[in-house]
Amino acid sequence: MKTLVFTFVLFLGFTAQIFSKDLHVGDKAPDFTATSVDGTKWNLGDHLGSKNIVVYFYPAAMTGGCTKQACAYRDFSSDLESADALVVGISGDNVEGLKVFRDSYDLNFPLLSDMSGEIAGKFGVPTRDGGTIEREIDGKNVELTRGATASRWTFIIDKEGKVIYKNEDVDASGDPKDVLTFLKNNS
Repeated sequence: MKTLVFTFVLFLGFTAQIFSKDLHVGDKAPDFTATSVDGTKWNLGDHLGSKNIVVYFYPAAMTGGCTKQACAYRDFSSDLESADALVVGISGDNVEGLKVFRDSYDLNFPLLSDMSGEIAGKFGVPTRDGGTIEREIDGKNVELTRGATASRWTFIIDKEGKVIYKNEDVDASGDPKDVLTFLKNNS
């Protein structure tokens, strides 16, 4: 019995390593496809070559830090576009919750759903269990559900598909400014 349990624990550790990669600057970014807030499929490969792609992972829509970060990206959108960048936000929220988030704050960039945490795992971003929160929006209680809760990490992928920037210690409201500074200093 002890051997069976030990073998199972080893299997789980090996499986977690397969799905979680420690991604470094200079590595090729992992390809991924996710459902966008509008219900369409968004694939990284479709956007490579035209712009640098800012991929930021955040824990949960409609929460304090995540809202500050998303609104800051919204407010810096023209500056980021001038720096030849496309921004994509990824969380474990379901598409319905992402719609509420986008509409509540007039967000102007793609929000992608990673309910399983698989995309976060491809980037090496730690995740933990998801959950459900309630928020009052326009006088109605709305439930927002996420399958996984990702850590707040930001990456920049260049036009050739290489990771050129990785931040594991993101300041939510200052993230877009940090990204913009990097892009301006490294273009």
